Amino acid sequence: MAPDGRRRRRWPLWAALVVVVLVLACGLPAALLVSVLRDTDVETSATAAEPTENPTTLAAQQVAERISVQLNRQAAALLGGDRAGFLAIAEAGSARTELRRRYDSLRALRVKRWEASASGLPTETGQAGEWRLRVQFNYCFVVARCQTSPMVVDTRWRDGAEPRLLEIEKSKSSPYVIGAPSGQPGDLPWEVSELTSVVGKRTIVATTPAYRNRLPYLLARAEAAAKVADLYAVSGTPDRYRIFYAGKKEWETWYGGEQPEWGIGYAINVGGGHHEVVLGPDSLDYGPFMDQVLRHELAHAASMPDGYWEDWAWWLVEGVAEYAAVDGQPVARYLGLAETRQAVRGDWNGKLDDLIPTGDISGEEATGRYGIAYLAVRYFVDRFGEEQLLAFVKAVVHDLRPPAQIAEEVLGEPWSGLHDECVAYIRRAAG
Repeated sequence: MAPDGRRRRRWPLWAALVVVVLVLACGLPAALLVSVLRDTDVETSATAAEPTENPTTLAAQQVAERISVQLNRQAAALLGGDRAGFLAIAEAGSARTELRRRYDSLRALRVKRWEASASGLPTETGQAGEWRLRVQFNYCFVVARCQTSPMVVDTRWRDGAEPRLLEIEKSKSSPYVIGAPSGQPGDLPWEVSELTSVVGKRTIVATTPAYRNRLPYLLARAEAAAKVADLYAVSGTPDRYRIFYAGKKEWETWYGGEQPEWGIGYAINVGGGHHEVVLGPDSLDYGPFMDQVLRHELAHAASMPDGYWEDWAWWLVEGVAEYAAVDGQPVARYLGLAETRQAVRGDWNGKLDDLIPTGDISGEEATGRYGIAYLAVRYFVDRFGEEQLLAFVKAVVHDLRPPAQIAEEVLGEPWSGLHDECVAYIRRAAG
C-alpha cells in the first residue's frame, strides 16, 4: 500500500539540527531559519505532565492522616492520666473494653513516653468506610528520657472526620520490627493482663492483682539483685529493670508462653535496649534460690545485646548470668554442682559451642549444661578478670565475632589453647 501523500513527513531531530547548522553557516537570514524549522515539524519530547496521584493511594493517605490525629490525642490522654480521652477514639463495645484494660495496665507501669504512628498505609476491609492499619507504638516506663521500646499492632477503623477505632489486636511475634532488631515477641503482659506494680530505685516489678501482696517482697529482692546485675552491663546499664511475676495462666500466655518445662524464669528482648524479666509461678517456692534466679535474669538484661546473638555463644551468655547469680560464692557452693558433675561425666562432647539445651530435656540435664557454662566463665574470670571477660562478651555476643577470630585480640592467646584449658578446668572443678 502506497503511503498517503497528504501526510506530512516528520524529520528526525538530528536532521533538523543539521539544517540549522547549515543555515547558520551560510549566513542566511533569520527568517529563513524560522521557516526551515517550521517546515521540518520536528518531534521533540514534550515536558511530561506531572503524574496524577493514584486515587486509592491518595484516599489511604488522607485516612492515615486523620487516624494519626486520633492517635496523637490518645497518646496525650494516656500521658496526662485522662482515661476518658484515651477511650474516646474507640466506638463503644469490645474495642473500648480492650483499651480500658490497656490504659489501666500502662498507667500501673508508670508509662512516661507513648508515641503512636501509622506503619504504612491503611487498606480497605471490604466494608464501606472501614480500613485496616498497622500502628507502631514506642514507649517508656518510669523514666521519660529513655530509649523507647517499639511494637506494632493491627487495627481496624471506621473513617470519618474523626475516625473511630473498631478493633485493636494484640501484638504478634514478628521477626523484625523497626527499632527491635531481634524481633517482636508478642503478647506483652500489659496487652493481655490487668497489672499492678511497685517501683524501686533500679527496678519496676509488676504482677496481676491476684498476687499484689507479693510485690513488696519481690521489690526488695529485685533491688538487691539489680546492684549485682549492674556490674555486668556491657553497653550501659538499663534505666530500669522491668520484672513481671507470672501466675500459672500468665506463664502460659505472656510473650507467647512457649517455655520449657524446666524453666522458672527468663529474660526477653523487647527492643530499645530493654530485656523484660518474667518470673514463673513456682519461683517463689525456691526460697533463697529466688535471689539467684533474679540475679541470673537481671544479669541477662544488663549484658545481652539489643539484637540477636548466635547459638554458639549460648555458653557465654548463660555462663555470665550464672556467674552473676552465685555472686562471688566459691565453686564448691554452686547449687547445681551435682548435676554439672553428672553432665561432665556423661555424654558431653567437650565442646563449649555445643551446650545449648533443647526444651525436651530433663531439668537435671538442663541444670548440668548451665553448670558447665558457669564453670567455663569462671575459668575466664580467674584467668583474665571480669573487665576482660566483659570485653570478650562484647566481641562475641554483641559483635557476633567467633571466639577463634578475636581471642588473641581481646585475651592475648589463641582460642584453641584457651578452649582446651577451659575444658580441662571444667572437668577438674566438676570433680
